[in-house]
Amino acid sequence: MEYFSFEMRAALMQTLQQRFEQYPQRHCRVKWAEVVIRLLEQPEKMRAIYAMERTGGEPDVVDWEAPGGSYLFVDCSLESPSGRRNLCYDRAGQLARKDASAAGNAVDFAASMGIDLLTEEEYRRLQAMGPFDMKTSSWLKTPPEMRSLGGALFGDFRYGRVFIYHNGAQAYYASRGFRGKVVL
Repeated sequence: MEYFSFEMRAALMQTLQQRFEQYPQRHCRVKWAEVVIRLLEQPEKMRAIYAMERTGGEPDVVDWEAPGGSYLFVDCSLESPSGRRNLCYDRAGQLARKDASAAGNAVDFAASMGIDLLTEEEYRRLQAMGPFDMKTSSWLKTPPEMRSLGGALFGDFRYGRVFIYHNGAQAYYASRGFRGKVVL
């Protein structure tokens, strides 16, 4: 596991607080002091949020209903996080490539960070605060019945609206990454 010093935690907390104050519309019913308490109580979640920040996700608290009164941190970068692109959807998709193998896959990358991919519903909720992914696209958590047929979902924002598409899970593009969340 990556080293996570006191100084790194302090810098992350400062960045998160600045972003929280800069975008109050994302979390109008949330108090920063309460988020800080949760972050300090759950260092493994803070480490996951740090990984989101380090890979370009610009995580922020969103004011969505979360299980049990939890808080949600979601990647809010305007485009799909730059440090998480050029990936197939999952390991099976990555292994299915016959040529030009991808460097990795979104599902395993997210798991290594301690985050979950956004679902289609969550992506649409993010886009209601947006627009996001106007030049990029993001892999989305794909239902097992679709994945079993070889496909995977991704979304973007074009022509003034949200599009949810499908692609083979083995596909990867320089402009496609993934967005994630951490429940705190």
